[in-house]
Amino acid sequence: MAIRELPVARSRATWTLMLTSLAFFMVALDTLVVVTALPAIQRDLHANLSLLEWTINAFTLAFAAGIITAAALGDRFGRRRIFAIGLGLFTLASAACALAPTTGLLIAARAVQGLGAAMVMPISLTILASAFPPERRGAIVGIYGGIGGLAIASGPLVGGAITQGLDWHWIFWVNVPVGIVATLLARVLLSESHGPTTRLDLSAAALMSAGAIAIIWGLIRAGDVGWGSGQVIVSLVVGVVLIGSFLAWERRATHPMLPLRLFASRGFAAANVTAFLMSGAISAAAFLISQYFQFGLGFSPLGTGLRLLPWTATPLLIAPLAGLLSDRIGARPVLVTGMALQGVGLAWIALIAAVGVAYGGFVLPLIIAGVGISMALPVVSTAIVTAVAHHDMGKASGVNSTLQRFGGAFAIAVAAAVFTANGHLGSALAFSTGFRPALAVVAVLSVIGAITALGVNGRRQLPTTVAQPELVEPVAAAS
Repeated sequence: MAIRELPVARSRATWTLMLTSLAFFMVALDTLVVVTALPAIQRDLHANLSLLEWTINAFTLAFAAGIITAAALGDRFGRRRIFAIGLGLFTLASAACALAPTTGLLIAARAVQGLGAAMVMPISLTILASAFPPERRGAIVGIYGGIGGLAIASGPLVGGAITQGLDWHWIFWVNVPVGIVATLLARVLLSESHGPTTRLDLSAAALMSAGAIAIIWGLIRAGDVGWGSGQVIVSLVVGVVLIGSFLAWERRATHPMLPLRLFASRGFAAANVTAFLMSGAISAAAFLISQYFQFGLGFSPLGTGLRLLPWTATPLLIAPLAGLLSDRIGARPVLVTGMALQGVGLAWIALIAAVGVAYGGFVLPLIIAGVGISMALPVVSTAIVTAVAHHDMGKASGVNSTLQRFGGAFAIAVAAAVFTANGHLGSALAFSTGFRPALAVVAVLSVIGAITALGVNGRRQLPTTVAQPELVEPVAAAS
């Protein structure tokens, strides 16, 4: 019986990798594919650009606000169940986005899509990590990160190609058939697993969600109205107070949604700070460089996507190799090197950027930055989930996803503020003048991330006689 069950368990583990990676691909793609379609959406819905930008911001707000609560729901009611519900919600919201006749309805549908993404992203990593033993997690999460890298690479291309070749509605319609199939397969082929059996703390969930919304709102608005604006200051202060109240509540809670004891681990804390800086650097760099290629160098959206491939396509090859390497030598050296390389590549681009400069000069620094982020993407997630006990993986993954959303909003707001202080959109020269110092700041964030990565656990994670059966159990039990 045991011999017959072994290939079944392996097959289920393979399906787990495929379905969680597919979900990661859908969500990661949707965070980028909208950007190149914004001008077409603006023309069709007759909206001003500042309002239309909330089609991105609404997604980010809902995403960040829902992650910790979704992870807690997965621990309590079943990770497969919440994962499948999140996929279904994301798919329905995608159809609603495609059908939205007004900007307001599109923004509302994007917010619902963000909630679905919040249920999918952290739980997908937890399900994946639980399906494989510790000595294989680096390679497996590397494959997972590589597929996420494919979404990063194809996002600008898909958005530009669909918008120019078909219609902007189809950037949302493409999610629907894939999402339906993935939701049905998840219910059938994924194994159910749970975290510790505790009651859902609604007060903690409300404090965390409200605090996340306030902080993300403040960071987003800072890019529009400036850091000194009253609404920005009030929003950030309220957000910090709410998050502080959440942490105080969790410190006294018998069964906390976010066990603060996790941060007593230097490796866990360092990996999360690095994840915050990594996500912020890549988000702000993508935002700045894609705009520079269009406003500063005059490329089309699709042409920009193609020219970004030396940077965005590298995760397809490097991320799985980085995962394998981290299994052999540990996460710390891979993560430190990756963040440092990204900083070098971005600083190089900032140094040579000018009006009319030949594209060929950007290829090598784009590759260097791409190799760097490809090393960091899968390894930081592995470092976080392996720094905690098996039953804490869901909460650890939720913390990781939340901090990465905060990092993206924070870095874009900072980069936008630096850009505004030095340049503007009025001409290619003015844009380039603002672009260089803004990207230089982003490069500094990457270098700081390399420094914080020094605190990540240095040795590779080895299975123990106790942990090994526990990690494989969700796979074998459902066979």
